[in-house]
Amino acid sequence: MDILQLDVSGRPQAWISPKEAAVLYASDGIAWTLGDPFLVLRGGIQRLSGLQSRLELHPIVAVRGSVPSRAWRQVPALSNTKLFARDRYLCAYCGHQFHVDDLTREHIVPTSRGGHDTWMNCITACRGCNGRKGNRMPEEAHMTLLYLPYVPSLHEDMILRGRRILADQMEFLLACVPRTSRLHG
Repeated sequence: MDILQLDVSGRPQAWISPKEAAVLYASDGIAWTLGDPFLVLRGGIQRLSGLQSRLELHPIVAVRGSVPSRAWRQVPALSNTKLFARDRYLCAYCGHQFHVDDLTREHIVPTSRGGHDTWMNCITACRGCNGRKGNRMPEEAHMTLLYLPYVPSLHEDMILRGRRILADQMEFLLACVPRTSRLHG
């Protein structure tokens, strides 16, 4: 289970492994934590005290230091995994839910006609609807979009990355996701 790493102001930075978090704890790199400890790492026995060393890892950790502000202006990377999760595995044309193997990345404005591979030009479509639309515009194919694309926020992107997310982590991330997001549904 990964740990949600934040900067000291509370902005998500990355998902890190327990091993990476242990290094931060041991080097006094943790500014603050959220949630109850969910994992205890045990180390060696201290010769003087006879006690075993242990680290209690929290699901959310804020690290000391700063991150350049430009890092937060970047658009999240587009991938099929995140696109399909954003669109809740629903075809934007027929409205049916499909298994990931039966879905495709559909370009509203086809790339062959100048469309770009961006969050705002891509939606989820089943293979049948994508084939039927072909390289036409939706209007030309007499197909209507049932929902509109959008660029996920930083917090939504952290959810869309497809990891197993603990309740404390999900609660933290969803608190910063707009109520209009499909991720609340």
